[in-house]
Amino acid sequence: MYSLTIILITKNEAANIRECLQSVAWADEIIVVDSGSTDNTVAIARQMGAQVYEYDWPGFGPQKNRALDHASKDWVFSIDADERVTPELRAEIQAAMSEGRKDAYEIPRLSSFCGSYIHHSGWRPDYVTRLFRRGAGRFSDDLVHERVIVTGTTGKLQQSILHESFRDAEELLAKINQYSTAGARMLHNRNRTSSLTNAVTHALWAFVRTYFLRAGFLDGRKGFMLAVSTAEGTYYRYVKLMLLTEKK
Repeated sequence: MYSLTIILITKNEAANIRECLQSVAWADEIIVVDSGSTDNTVAIARQMGAQVYEYDWPGFGPQKNRALDHASKDWVFSIDADERVTPELRAEIQAAMSEGRKDAYEIPRLSSFCGSYIHHSGWRPDYVTRLFRRGAGRFSDDLVHERVIVTGTTGKLQQSILHESFRDAEELLAKINQYSTAGARMLHNRNRTSSLTNAVTHALWAFVRTYFLRAGFLDGRKGFMLAVSTAEGTYYRYVKLMLLTEKK
């Protein structure tokens, strides 16, 4: 018989966390690691039966490892506050754990962008490793765009995680700022450098790749908006890296 721990990290996710935790309420254990929320995130999580731990913010990878360290069940499922597990995915997760053929599983994501689900633009199927045996997986130490490093075999599930990302322009701009800053710091720590020309070149390539090579045009006007925002985030990441280099 298997048992499952849900882990997630939060900061000011009061608008998302209740629905997220409702979708995984069937799990044996829920671990929430919060980094200084000033809204009702912590209160809602505790009300929903989660074990809540509060820490500073070291970056996405290290923070998720902190949550992982509190897990005590056989299997671990990592979820973000703006994601949902459907009943169909729940059944597939339970079947995978029961069969135990693999040590970890990649799961496709269906992500929304300003109210519309995106089926191209490099956003679909967007496989991410989220389910793994405790002890067989560990998050990379990346400050952003962390990944699960698996020791053992990895399979793929068919049902998707629903990802309610970027609900409006304000949230989009806030995340562009957050992720570009973390990305610049991560590159800076790796002794990477940048220039204004480099930033513009990377941004243009990000737009071309998203809109044309990854068929973002098939997502209509939201595909164009997504390509522009991807280019914008890329531009600011390399501009911030340039400024960090100059400051150093």
